[in-house]
Amino acid sequence: MSKSGAMDLASGLGGKLSKDDVKSAAEQYEKYHTCYGGDEEARKSNYADMVNKYYDLATSFYEYGWGESFHFAHRWKGESLRESIKRHEHFLALHLGLKSGMKALDVGCGIGGPLREIARFSGASVTGLNNNEYQISRGKELNKSVGLGQTCDFVKADFMNMPFNDNTYDAVYAIEATCHAPDAVGCYKEIYRVLKPGQCFAAYEWCITDHYDATNPVHQRIKAEIELGNGLPDIRSTKQCLQAAIDAGFEVVWEKDLAEDSPMPWYLPLDPSYFSLSSFRLTAMGRLCTRTLVKTLEYLKLAPEGSQRVSAFLEKAAEGLVEGGKKEIFTPMYFFVVRKPL
Repeated sequence: MSKSGAMDLASGLGGKLSKDDVKSAAEQYEKYHTCYGGDEEARKSNYADMVNKYYDLATSFYEYGWGESFHFAHRWKGESLRESIKRHEHFLALHLGLKSGMKALDVGCGIGGPLREIARFSGASVTGLNNNEYQISRGKELNKSVGLGQTCDFVKADFMNMPFNDNTYDAVYAIEATCHAPDAVGCYKEIYRVLKPGQCFAAYEWCITDHYDATNPVHQRIKAEIELGNGLPDIRSTKQCLQAAIDAGFEVVWEKDLAEDSPMPWYLPLDPSYFSLSSFRLTAMGRLCTRTLVKTLEYLKLAPEGSQRVSAFLEKAAEGLVEGGKKEIFTPMYFFVVRKPL
């Protein structure tokens, strides 16, 4: 079961880090980012350390607030957030034509929420690739709890250097994960290498849109807040992402920013003006409760020192995401399907 209680949040804070190291890890993570004097090149050259620190620090918060699938979704009116998240995952599986007997690779799989849903929906066998030890341990535990321990697995590795033979997988996908890559072309080339000829790669990417103005200080601040709160070296544009896939050797099958025609704004769960009982912990009131809870847990020494610091940069990320969504300068669901030629 997903860790959803207050003590689960406290016990998971810091992931595989020693509880005594959480504060220093949070400080080191912050220093990678523009808001704290860091720069893009340092984030790219140290991306593995930065992203690992981020997920050790943030995973417990994600699981507490989002459940097992850490991503946004195109959403219909009258549809709950969790329903939309499942449909978002089914949509990807259908575009890849996943079915029983196929082997798929989930690149940057988190704790495996989408992996489990897609495996159950399609009947395919799915391998999750992740470079964070804590998330893999959680994923294995959750797979076993739902009876997928034999058909789905996890591999700890860097997606810039995958430990798989060429032409191994029938399909590859990434859900809001390869945005962590320091070099999109290099990452997509690895995906191209392990994918069988004639088969497809599908991704939801975090991108800046054509509305983003690199000379606008407000746009710059929003971008920096999203990078800080989400462990990103840089945020690429939709055009850069698609070109990177082409440069890696893929043929474009279909591409679209699904945020553009979503009946409900993708950022709605984080919008301060929005209230929902079903996704209460993501609302402004819910996040206030979480901040208070974390402060209390840290004061009582039930949560490690530095926990409030992590909560604060995640809160800053939520603000940046909402503002970026409202100004239409950022999307978390630029979707593309590309094929490796025969």
